[in-house]
Amino acid sequence: MNNDINSLTFEEALWEMEEVVEKLEEENVTLENSIDLYQKGMELFKVCNQKLTEAENKISKLVEENGEIKKVSVGK
Repeated sequence: MNNDINSLTFEEALWEMEEVVEKLEEENVTLENSIDLYQKGMELFKVCNQKLTEAENKISKLVEENGEIKKVSVGK
């Protein structure tokens, strides 16, 4: 995965993913460009998913440390 993409914040990656989707929806996109855009979108999705998982883990740890609520597994 591209290091530049990994350094994005969640919001930046999400915004770039929205741009990718808009470009893919254009009628004049070539097949080769569509594949490149799709690949970039998947990389951005992975970054967003990783950032969300990290945030969930931090929140779970905070809740456990404070002893207020037991960790609840988010379904997959």
